[in-house]
Amino acid sequence: MPAPKYAELFLAESREHLRTCNRLLLRWEREPREAEPVGGLFRAIHNLKGMAATMGYVPVADLAHRTETVLDAARQGRIGSTPELIQLLFRAVDALERGAEAAVAGRSVEIGPELLAELDAAAGSGASGGDAAASEARAAPEPASTAAVSAPGAAGAPVVEYAVTVAIRAGAAMRGARAMLALRRAERLGRVSALEPSAAEIERDAFAGRFAFRLQSAAEPAAIEAAVRSAGEVESVAVERSGGEGRAAAARQVRVELGRLDAMMKRVGELVVARNRLLELARGADPELEALAARIARLVAELQAEVVAARMTPVGEVFERFPRLVRDLARELGKQIRFEMEGGEIELDRSILDELGDPLLHLIRNAADHGLETPAERARVGKSPEGLIVLSAERERRTVAVRVSDDGRGIDRDAVLARARRDGLVDPSVTALSDDQLLRLIARPGFSTARRVSAISGRGVGVEVAVSRVRALGGSLEVRSVAGRGTTFTLRVPLTLAIVRALLAEAAGERYAVPLAYVAETVEFDPRAVTALSDREALVVRDRVIPTVHLRDLVAARPAPALPRRPTIILEIGDRHAALVVDALLGQQEVVVEPFDAPRGVPPYVGGATILPDGAPALILDAAALV
Repeated sequence: MPAPKYAELFLAESREHLRTCNRLLLRWEREPREAEPVGGLFRAIHNLKGMAATMGYVPVADLAHRTETVLDAARQGRIGSTPELIQLLFRAVDALERGAEAAVAGRSVEIGPELLAELDAAAGSGASGGDAAASEARAAPEPASTAAVSAPGAAGAPVVEYAVTVAIRAGAAMRGARAMLALRRAERLGRVSALEPSAAEIERDAFAGRFAFRLQSAAEPAAIEAAVRSAGEVESVAVERSGGEGRAAAARQVRVELGRLDAMMKRVGELVVARNRLLELARGADPELEALAARIARLVAELQAEVVAARMTPVGEVFERFPRLVRDLARELGKQIRFEMEGGEIELDRSILDELGDPLLHLIRNAADHGLETPAERARVGKSPEGLIVLSAERERRTVAVRVSDDGRGIDRDAVLARARRDGLVDPSVTALSDDQLLRLIARPGFSTARRVSAISGRGVGVEVAVSRVRALGGSLEVRSVAGRGTTFTLRVPLTLAIVRALLAEAAGERYAVPLAYVAETVEFDPRAVTALSDREALVVRDRVIPTVHLRDLVAARPAPALPRRPTIILEIGDRHAALVVDALLGQQEVVVEPFDAPRGVPPYVGGATILPDGAPALILDAAALV
């Protein structure tokens, strides 16, 4: 079969197998006497070898075969787990990842002979294993003999229509490729029709492993079954004379490119804007038109919910890339680090999840390098030699909080304050830094108190990247640090970006949208409840003193009218609050977040733009900048 046809499928599945390998290697390293990780590693590498062989990627199959031979020796107890063996297998997994990427991209796959020699030596098998793998890879596209598939039946035998149902073995690599190969075998015997599911779905591997078709052939049922089974990895074949439906009854799943989901979400966003406009026009008009508009609104809402649900992905898909990173950092830094993950089942929109990778990478590297002490330093202060980094996710109302915590030395506030004074970033009279002030300083470009710059951190860009990325997602970043006990960074992001529920407010004659994810409640601004907090106006709301922000003062030069009471939106992000005073509240609305390339000079409290039901644009306020 032509390799490019299934290249992307191979790449996606190989990545899954290699992620499994990294996870199991980490577990085997922690539990060297456990047999289960070794068995899982063997199966993952075996599946990867079969996939590479089927695609004709000989060097990748060769390397996978040699790695599999080492794991087989470990599985049978001929070799034991040692740090050197684990590191060798990690190197092999890295090489397999590079090789798979190169093969799919059409580049030459270069695998160092030193690695191959070390694998052969570890397995005690010499160099012969690679030749066997290469032979297997070359033979894999036609895995079975052709004798069984070239016997259409006795000469002059009548043509019969058969209903054929085939099941590919559960767990088989590249089920779609195997199924299409089985169909090609059947086509040699006669005419194939009524394929269910479609060939396109099978080619995308978007089926449950079962498929059915009708075959007009003069071959005997036994010959048809043998031809189909010759494709390999076939669990069962049912061949019956026509009359049965031959349909696969299992539920099916479809792999969809993210680009198509993005396009669908964009169209749904346009539908939401049109729906809002239709409801506005139909209000008070002909009752039949109003009823139709309401029905269309419900259908759009249901479609929107389905598309959003299709884009939701467990955060564990991003979390899984970090255990291996932390393990390698610990080796490089000479530290003992235990890495724990919590809440991997929490779901986020795929577009947000993809953007979280870099911020989390920088924060985890900083925690390992600057946050955690060396084993000797921890022992001197009575801590366990093994430091702890925890990556967790938690649902909070309409947002998700992702935290990176460590039990290290904490951020040196005195050092940060001294650097800030030296750079003229704080008033000389400031003697202590709050958590918010601390974050604003360490998030400045190039700000660092590190005594040395390493390949891991120290250039003052990690927190800056995290803040800018999270703010671009409409979220916020907080820090809590206690000297000697550790630091926690909390990233709060909305569940989805494309369509958000917002509270519409008016100030100075303009309308603004405030995402409901950060609205705790609305109250009235009562002048009798005004007080002061750190030399700024604040409002007392049920015994809580909340600093105020007058939206009119931010967006207009003219003073606010003398109104006795004005609507006030209480914004809440984590433990921080602000009372946003507006001229009027206009109700709730689902708004579509339009792509927003902020021109130079746009205030930081502007987080995006949207189109209102009457066709007028409105700015979306960034709650994090207001609190």
